[in-house]
Amino acid sequence: MIHTLAETGSTNADLAARLRASESVAEGDWLVADRQTAGKGRQGREWLDGAGNFMGSTVVHLRFGDPEPASLALLVGLAVHEAVTPLLNDGLSATLKWPNDLLIGRAKLAGILLERVNDSVIIGVGVNLAQAPEVPDRETVALQGVDRDAFAADLAREFAAELERWRNFGLAPIVQRWLAAAHPLGTPLTVGEPGEEGLIGAFAGLAEDGALLLRLADGRTRAIHAGEVRLTPDS
Repeated sequence: MIHTLAETGSTNADLAARLRASESVAEGDWLVADRQTAGKGRQGREWLDGAGNFMGSTVVHLRFGDPEPASLALLVGLAVHEAVTPLLNDGLSATLKWPNDLLIGRAKLAGILLERVNDSVIIGVGVNLAQAPEVPDRETVALQGVDRDAFAADLAREFAAELERWRNFGLAPIVQRWLAAAHPLGTPLTVGEPGEEGLIGAFAGLAEDGALLLRLADGRTRAIHAGEVRLTPDS
């Protein structure tokens, strides 16, 4: 079920408050806002909303035997990719960038934010359906002309299917499908916060646990489990 709000601070924060208050939040339900006044991305970065864009959150209640919770970012990315792909104009394609972005070319179309509350993971998704917010230090892009409510229904359906696969078949098939939707192997990447020198290497795939594999200039491969990943400017 999809619940909509005209305005809220953050759909992630709303669900977190309910979970901390021991309120029932059904897995599979989505909270979608017409406008967010305190939306955020990774590491607390402000993510400004835009009228007509998708801004919503859902929750996964972790069960015994589930794959590593951090790997939910991969299946959410796949769900967003599947929902977006039919909406792209001819000649355009969307690519996944680890750990939580969907790009068209070098521009960010969608972002994902995971937050843990006890034994639940809140998943926030923002997709630029109507307009591209101005974000410091990165390009953004919007689809335009996409109905928000129809997209929300499509995304909820795709996410439910991916979650079922994640639980029933484990992480390995998710990793393989994610790689097929990502930028090519060998893509130059920089790992580190903007303004930092960062660790420079080439995309070498994903580890079995979903970590990013970065091939360094000396031939070594390093597993990256967390961090800001950017396409290197000359890539």
